[in-house]
Amino acid sequence: MKNEAKYENKIVLSNVGNIDPTNINDYIETRGYEAAKKIVSNEYTPLNVIDIIKNSGLRGRGGAGFPTGAKWEFTAKEKADKKFIVCNADEGEPGTFKDRLILEGDPHRILEGMIIAGYAVGAQKGFIYIRGEYSTAIERITNAIKDAYEKHYLGNSILGSSFNFDIEIKKGAGSYVCGEETSLIESIEGKRGNPRIKPPYPGQKGLWNYPTVVNNVETIANVAPILLNGADWFKSFGTEKSPGTKIFTLIGNVKNPGVVELPFGITLREIIFGFGGGISNDRKLKAIHLGGASGAVYDGSILDVPLDYDALKEKEGMLGSGAVLVMDEETDMRKYLKNVLEFFKHESCGQCVPCRIGTARLCEMADDIIEKGGKEVNIEYMKHLTDVMFKSSLCPLGQSVIMPVKSIFKYFNNEF
Repeated sequence: MKNEAKYENKIVLSNVGNIDPTNINDYIETRGYEAAKKIVSNEYTPLNVIDIIKNSGLRGRGGAGFPTGAKWEFTAKEKADKKFIVCNADEGEPGTFKDRLILEGDPHRILEGMIIAGYAVGAQKGFIYIRGEYSTAIERITNAIKDAYEKHYLGNSILGSSFNFDIEIKKGAGSYVCGEETSLIESIEGKRGNPRIKPPYPGQKGLWNYPTVVNNVETIANVAPILLNGADWFKSFGTEKSPGTKIFTLIGNVKNPGVVELPFGITLREIIFGFGGGISNDRKLKAIHLGGASGAVYDGSILDVPLDYDALKEKEGMLGSGAVLVMDEETDMRKYLKNVLEFFKHESCGQCVPCRIGTARLCEMADDIIEKGGKEVNIEYMKHLTDVMFKSSLCPLGQSVIMPVKSIFKYFNNEF
């Protein structure tokens, strides 16, 4: 992508494209598994590891932005015979392929991060729940696990220590809902991927009712670098409340689509017109859908807002998966709204009435708007329905429809 040398700061993607992902020795030569060696040699206690992650300010990169150290601490305090680490690699958010890039280009980084997480919370087994369509990623992760066992980074008595840790792959079957942690857990257990009622949270009762940490691929990929370089090093990137970097997937009507890793605090203007080279066919920017299907849709007024968790909350949005979908002046926002709603309708698991019926009704009303023109009563009812879904749906799918619907009506009301 353009201007990469000038702007890009790589932590998570530092090895991608620079090492052979099928060769464990290439990873080791980049200080790979050095952090794992430090923990199993008792250089750090589990509490030390959690404190380092907490002090770094690392937040979940899957969308919610929950503090990673706090999540680990909850599970570490639980008393149980078994605990589990789950890597959420079920990347089903439209327009997002950052996790695939990490898994294909640096699989051992994920294994090492899971080993460290397991040591920190007292878990001895990990699962990588990976999107079934990611055949190359599955192949490389499988190869990496085999090599890690041969080098004694996985298994019993890792590197001669008293710490044991095993990792197993579970393939997803194409359900968007299984990106939600409790649905994912149900799927690993061999059940239909429906969300659970919370509380209890997975950190208390997760896989087979044992304490379980669920972290996104990008989150886990930050763990080993933080252990090696320290919390202060990590905080030197990004902003005070959103330290580190974020991987953005730039797609749509942009000249140079692709993936880029940048520090928090970057703006959409820098991403779209710097790395992306501007709008394709030299048209004008019309809209930006930020964070995946469940994110807000903005006009150009968002271009200079710093991209971090807190600044976007003030704009009634979220960073989500880091997807940046760019739309030009030719885009019909009525049809785009219908497209988004059809996605939610298709992906609803149907377990709860507000989401199952609500998404279908929203699609019907979107059709009426396209065919008959916008009516204020229809628009207000759609807003009301998303409010009801937000308050009563069982999982984030039904709860998140409110964001794209209300933001499209707010910024593009003239089209309705």
